[in-house]
Amino acid sequence: MELQWPLIIFTTLIAWSAGLFASQCLVAAAGKGEGTKAQMPAWIVAAVLLAVGGIAVFFHLEHWERIFNGFGHLTSGITQELICIVVLAIVAIVYLVLVMRDADKKPNKAVAWIGVVVSVILVLVTAHSYTMAARPAWDSVLWLLYMLGNACVLGPCTMALIMAAVDKDADLGFVGMLAVIGSAVATVTAVAYGAILQAVEGSFTSVGYYFDPTHPTAGMADLSATVADQAMLVWLGAVVVGAVAPLLCAIFAKKQPKMWVTLGIVAVICAVIGAICMRIAFYNLGISVFMFY
Repeated sequence: MELQWPLIIFTTLIAWSAGLFASQCLVAAAGKGEGTKAQMPAWIVAAVLLAVGGIAVFFHLEHWERIFNGFGHLTSGITQELICIVVLAIVAIVYLVLVMRDADKKPNKAVAWIGVVVSVILVLVTAHSYTMAARPAWDSVLWLLYMLGNACVLGPCTMALIMAAVDKDADLGFVGMLAVIGSAVATVTAVAYGAILQAVEGSFTSVGYYFDPTHPTAGMADLSATVADQAMLVWLGAVVVGAVAPLLCAIFAKKQPKMWVTLGIVAVICAVIGAICMRIAFYNLGISVFMFY
């Protein structure tokens, strides 16, 4: 299957944006006065990521001006994604208003927790749009959890980075703990979904009536080779670089808070690279359940 770069960018940025907004909501809900100076910068970054992701998805459509024709079906993935994005945008705007009105830049805790819930729902709904029985590599709840893992590592690490950058005296204890936990979750989900992708070969059905007339004894598609070719992307790119490296950065930065700017940048870059690597493997294996020979 061809790589769908607009959707790769869209799903990566959606997870990143939702994870960052949820992280700043959790920091605010903790009620310890942490991260007040970072609330506005974090909100702006999350909004930009969401907007860029939304723009990117239009490039996936051959006739993007007809996108509204698909919004009439509530069961379609694009409609559900739009609804969740609109809801998240409304919650985020309310959150921003409360932050701007409060002298200490502290939003209402109830709104903060609503923001966390809506962010999680958006990530899960976006991931669910790709689950379909016709494509075995995609049809797994572990794909949903993997995307949630992306949000868990990208959000807290970015929030910690912003807090460290805008306030040298900020207490990074709570957000640092979020980053370690989130990175650990991302590592577990990456390993689990990577194993699913590597084991997907047995889920396909071969139909033996189609062959290449110039090579009548060779299969038109070599599924074993296709699956094996993704090993480097999955295990080195998505797992080691995209999950383990951010986890190590978060653990070290938790012990050395003054290193959060440098290690935060490394963690975020690695997490983005890993997310893209897994999505490349995702599309490379996004072939039909029927393999023709």
